[in-house]
Amino acid sequence: MTILITGAAGFIGYHTAEALLQRGESVVGVDNLNDYYDVALKRARLAQLEAHSGFSFLEADIADPSAMAPLFGQDDIDRIIHLAAQAGVRFSIESPRSYSHSNLTGQTEILELARKLHVKHCVYASSSSVYGSNASIPFKEDDRTDTPVSFYGATKKACEILSQSYASLYDLPLTGLRFFTVYGPIGRPDMAYMIFTKKILAGETIQVFGEGKMGRDFTYIDDCVAGILGALDHPPTPADDPPHRVLNLGNDRPERLTDFIGLLEKHLGTPAKRELLPMQPGDVRETWADISQAKALFNYAPATSLDDGLGRFARWYLGSGQAAAG
Repeated sequence: MTILITGAAGFIGYHTAEALLQRGESVVGVDNLNDYYDVALKRARLAQLEAHSGFSFLEADIADPSAMAPLFGQDDIDRIIHLAAQAGVRFSIESPRSYSHSNLTGQTEILELARKLHVKHCVYASSSSVYGSNASIPFKEDDRTDTPVSFYGATKKACEILSQSYASLYDLPLTGLRFFTVYGPIGRPDMAYMIFTKKILAGETIQVFGEGKMGRDFTYIDDCVAGILGALDHPPTPADDPPHRVLNLGNDRPERLTDFIGLLEKHLGTPAKRELLPMQPGDVRETWADISQAKALFNYAPATSLDDGLGRFARWYLGSGQAAAG
């Protein structure tokens, strides 16, 4: 059978598709290749996936029913990993309509596709941003998530609620994954670690918000993908009523932003020039994932320290990555 991955040319989508292809799965990738960041990077990821005989690709906007129509007749798709979304906290303040389109309408179309195809399991991307101004640390899945501080976080919470309704109405097995600051090679150029790296190597000053005191639960991409595959392979059971759950996928270890930058300096071999600034709108002071539920369900155990992960990232960037990242 075949697994559909939306956002297959994106950072997490590419790595997830690669892992599934490596284990012998057939994968259909969907992506609209939008210009939120350099399309050349997305096409470079896609080219690597297309080297696999088990991969096929549809360029389509997931929120456009007519563009997605070919997939409704593809009855060999038995599982879906829905990762396509408009990402970025700060951009959601500038362009909220793009988030309504991609995240809300897009989620609805994927839920409809999952329902029509009677898939065995649909795993979809949520975000640690749903926790908003939650003050309870570490973040647990049963914490209240009705105080978003960004429109992006609000759309991701809405995706969880939409999914809950489909699970209730149609007995559709669904798992939402709340990702915590995923980083690694071939990443998104708008992520802080990519911006920092480019500026550090160019001798430019980096802007460090929250005076560098913010804490983030940084999750290396390989650990994130292991969590996605673990969740995919362990769908909700008949005992789950309705068959919908949300899980944290983090590293269970918050790191200070100043420490993060220090490790980046070490692995790049170049000191950073820093400008300390206050918090930005939409940001939170700290994120920290309680991962006990994922650990109990499928033995999720992130194994990459921040030092090791940034070392791997730096080696990629200093090799072929600098050109790929623009």
